[in-house]
Amino acid sequence: MDVELRQLRCLVAIVDEGTFTDAAQVLGVSQAAVSRTLASLERALGTRLLRRTSREVTPTGTGLRVVAHARRVLADVDELVRQATSGTAQLRIGYAWAALGRHTLPFQRSWGERHPETELHLVRVNSATAGLAEGACDLAVVRRPPGDRRFDSAIVGLERRLCALAADDPLARRRSVRLADIGGRTLLVDRRTGTTTTDLWPPDARPVTEETYDVDDWLTVIATGRCVGVTAESTANQYPRPGVVYRPVRDAEPVAVRIAWWRDDPHPATAAVMELLTSLYRAG
Repeated sequence: MDVELRQLRCLVAIVDEGTFTDAAQVLGVSQAAVSRTLASLERALGTRLLRRTSREVTPTGTGLRVVAHARRVLADVDELVRQATSGTAQLRIGYAWAALGRHTLPFQRSWGERHPETELHLVRVNSATAGLAEGACDLAVVRRPPGDRRFDSAIVGLERRLCALAADDPLARRRSVRLADIGGRTLLVDRRTGTTTTDLWPPDARPVTEETYDVDDWLTVIATGRCVGVTAESTANQYPRPGVVYRPVRDAEPVAVRIAWWRDDPHPATAAVMELLTSLYRAG
């Protein structure tokens, strides 16, 4: 079964315009061509899509469902073409948890001032590549090196590691904590996108772990006091939560913030993004 975009556009035009004559004018073809195109679509689908009388054209029950699907397909194709041909007109930056923390808003505003010709969109995708592998973005903010050779990355800044605790946890009364203070607790981690593994601790002092897959779930569990978390500083900036406090882990190495891109197809704005973010992290 072969269904073509021109057939779907023809069907939608007939329904929107109400007559074959008006649809032909909108599509820039003859009325006979509209009739042939609709007939070929009905043959391909094996069902009647429109009821035609001398006064009006109305969709059948099946026709209504096909028209609804056709509109979505055509919208998706239009978006595909727009993104593929946008060049420097649009820049999508993906992130998994916390974007750029306290630098997020300054980055957005500075980008708009310096590069008004390139529309910036931040896209949250909870995957290991923050949407890069899925085609959801052009660049990605990641906090560990991409394990896929299709991607390249560069460090633009460093962030402190913080411990997330329930507000009534005894450790919450301290100004900072050590890794050893957390070793006997249950650590809540996101293995796909998180920055924390038990490798931060010596082999004989590693905490028990539980898994989560989303920052909101992570915060909800930590607020109960059942688990603690260790995360990059950006999480605290992006996700303040009643019942959860963040304390610096003073003996843990900082987290490297990276920008990742397709090695063989970098976005034209990649260098400008790295330059701006590097300056923001240095100033901060």
